[in-house]
Amino acid sequence: MRIPLIISTLGALLLSAAPASAAELAPNWSLESAEGEMVRLSEEVRRQPVIVLFWATWCPYCKALMPHLQSIRTEYGDQIEVLAVNFREEGDPVGVIREAGYDFTVLPDGDDVAAAYGIWGTPGVIVVDGNREIRFDLRTLPKKDPPAAGKPPSHRQKAAYRAPYWAAEIRKAVDEVLAERAQ
Repeated sequence: MRIPLIISTLGALLLSAAPASAAELAPNWSLESAEGEMVRLSEEVRRQPVIVLFWATWCPYCKALMPHLQSIRTEYGDQIEVLAVNFREEGDPVGVIREAGYDFTVLPDGDDVAAAYGIWGTPGVIVVDGNREIRFDLRTLPKKDPPAAGKPPSHRQKAAYRAPYWAAEIRKAVDEVLAERAQ
């Protein structure tokens, strides 16, 4: 009876003393912006936390989320950056961003970067800290749908329902990263 208890206690002590697993590093990349400037993730995260949005002009979820990301960008100003990595696109991403008045850095040719992150659907959102650690990944959140109202909700209805929740979770991650930077 004592041996299993001792082994169990010893195991618990060893596990509690083990270092926490390392956070996942965001793949580093360089893309040309819509203005023709080279944007490098490693340089951007040195200046401020970065929200990387993987999006397409045809995506209703992206359209619902982007005003919330702009609100975050407006609230935090130069303390954060939003990099709008466009992929799976045949439309005019630069025109869409400019017409909406979003203050994002537009990276119009992001198929390879999305693939490096394993992002195949839109939107993808990653928050990256100064160490290039991924602090938030939209894919980890549970899918929330609007309450049933007879027929199944459309993608637009689901997007409108999910976007505020997503934005609140993104904001929490940004707050955590900024609080750590301030220490």
